[in-house]
Amino acid sequence: MSYDLWYWPGIPGRGEFVRLPLEAAGITYRDRAMEDGIDALTEDMKQRSGIKPYAPPYIVTEEGLCIGQTAHIVSWLADRHNFGSENESEALQLIQLQLDISDWVEEVHTTHHPIATSKYFDEQKDAAIAHAKDFRDNRIPKYAAHFETALSANDGPFVCGARWSHVDTSLFQMMEGLEYAFPNRMAALRKDYPRLKACCDGVSELDGIAAYKRSDRAQAFSEDGIFRHYPELDPE
Repeated sequence: MSYDLWYWPGIPGRGEFVRLPLEAAGITYRDRAMEDGIDALTEDMKQRSGIKPYAPPYIVTEEGLCIGQTAHIVSWLADRHNFGSENESEALQLIQLQLDISDWVEEVHTTHHPIATSKYFDEQKDAAIAHAKDFRDNRIPKYAAHFETALSANDGPFVCGARWSHVDTSLFQMMEGLEYAFPNRMAALRKDYPRLKACCDGVSELDGIAAYKRSDRAQAFSEDGIFRHYPELDPE
């Protein structure tokens, strides 16, 4: 079983939240735009009609089924490849947490684009500075505390205890991104969330993740993605 993953090449963005569980579970996939270029992605999007993904990431199965929206993709993959939960209530809780992460990701993007996504950062810098201060002071601790509590529900480093899930790989990417974008703020907060640290450490030690991070397939953070480091938004 194999999948085509379509996402903008050269940035981790939302695509990385899909890549990580695929890599952790050892699932075969092709990162199509990385292999074939951005023109292949735009052409694939252009030729789709009817009910179709609004934007990347999306995956396509061997049978031609196309699935978009990050939280939807990873939750569906988890059911298909056994890195979710067979218990219905726990599976629904995992989806709930995954949607919380989606909200958090969107708030990160808004720190550097608070007015309009079509405007450059420099065109909205003053608004971004004010918005990022509230995000650093209030939103990061609120979300981090939420997931710290979720990780206390079971014994073990992961939300489900000893078993990793799509929520854990997403939390790993979330915290990696925040460390890149807001290193000063995260340095001050790091010690306050030991369960989040243990979760991220556990994900980093999964064989598939460790191998992926050593490979040239792993996408580096930059000022072109969701997680961007602008010194003005993370003063010492």
